[in-house]
Amino acid sequence: MKAIIAGATGLVGTYLLEMLLADDNYGEVCVLTRRELNLGNQKVREVVTGFENLKDSLKEIEADHVFCCLGTTMKKAGTKKNFIKVDLEYPLKLAEIMLEKKAGKYLLVSALGASTKSIFFYNRVKGEVEKAIRSLAYPSLYIFRPSLLLGERKEKRTGEDIAKKTYKYLDRLFIGPFKRYKGIHAKTVAYAMINMAKSGPEGTVILESDQVKSHLEKIH
Repeated sequence: MKAIIAGATGLVGTYLLEMLLADDNYGEVCVLTRRELNLGNQKVREVVTGFENLKDSLKEIEADHVFCCLGTTMKKAGTKKNFIKVDLEYPLKLAEIMLEKKAGKYLLVSALGASTKSIFFYNRVKGEVEKAIRSLAYPSLYIFRPSLLLGERKEKRTGEDIAKKTYKYLDRLFIGPFKRYKGIHAKTVAYAMINMAKSGPEGTVILESDQVKSHLEKIH
């Protein structure tokens, strides 16, 4: 099979790319990137793009499975407009283009609390991108809503680092109906994405953070 991944240098994307390259079910992995990564793997097909001209960049690309791990922060984006570009416009455009090319499955990393009615800008944008991609009627659409992502990022996010230290002490308190707020390792999310891509059902499936963990427990 052929896979395409956007956001391969992010926390989930890094693990996901590593797993896709090690998986014999995938013969080609197309990596959308803003700069050359020089991964040195014969399965990799790098497409350097600014995402603004995504249709031209993907002219010769086809894929069975589309993995979207794009995401930024307000601090890095600088403005709400730029944030919307990265977290809504680019994932949606990728979904539209690849659906035209007959991709069968689209897998999106969203966020816990995503809702078009959220009072929080971040969660509202995540809810809007989910809604927009759902309206495309993909044969199979899998949406992952992780809580705080654990793991070492290449880029420093001060607020996130503080939250991770706090979660170390509070994580054990998230039980019962609060289980979904527990931190989740990015590697766990990546593993669940690949598993769903290969064996998930048709239709739209939304997995909250705690459901991602329980899903993996069922298959082991």
